[in-house]
Amino acid sequence: MTRINSISSTPGSGPAEASNGSEPTTHIVPGGHGHAFEVKRGTAFRIIDLHGQQIVDLMAWVLPYPSSLEHLSMSYTRYVLNGEAPPAVGDCLVTNKQEPIFKITADVCHTHDMTFMACNPAFYAGMGLKGHRSCAENIAGAMKPWGMESYLEATAVDPFNVFQNTPDMTLKDLGCSRPGDVIEFDVLKDAVVAVSSCPYDVDGFGGGKATDIAVVTGLKSQRA
Repeated sequence: MTRINSISSTPGSGPAEASNGSEPTTHIVPGGHGHAFEVKRGTAFRIIDLHGQQIVDLMAWVLPYPSSLEHLSMSYTRYVLNGEAPPAVGDCLVTNKQEPIFKITADVCHTHDMTFMACNPAFYAGMGLKGHRSCAENIAGAMKPWGMESYLEATAVDPFNVFQNTPDMTLKDLGCSRPGDVIEFDVLKDAVVAVSSCPYDVDGFGGGKATDIAVVTGLKSQRA
């Protein structure tokens, strides 16, 4: 897979084949905001950095939420991958039941983080930025229709930080993705996924401005 140079926010647009004969759906997530969506086993979804240098916090919970108590787990994924970071195409991200939830099937950036927490109100307050938008609040807000009531519920799950360069930060910029960079996942369990276009913009990070990302759902799984 190569970079995607342009994309439309019209539902049904998308360069990949859809699942079950239906059209894929593209959702544009505004910079610094969040979005949540359900995915079905046997389909695929992708995340696209439209403008470059934009980190995306990704969390997921196995349906039904919250009663399943099963969620995407970075600590379990690190264990299963023997500490390898970042995961590569063909690797699976697993849950706190140590069962695969997503398989990475395409990755243009090859740089992601599995160690850092989601930014949160206390994180920004400690820098004198009380009231700054945060990934934890973005995800909690996006998950409200599924019953999430507090950002503290989001902070209980460490995110998969898509396009974040922590593993190689001495070699590249922290936000090193380029416009059109994409990562794609096969879905192995029915889940609700929440993403946040990270609002961290301190000291010129990410060009000093959070930018839009695209989420494309309803794609055909490469396992099909």
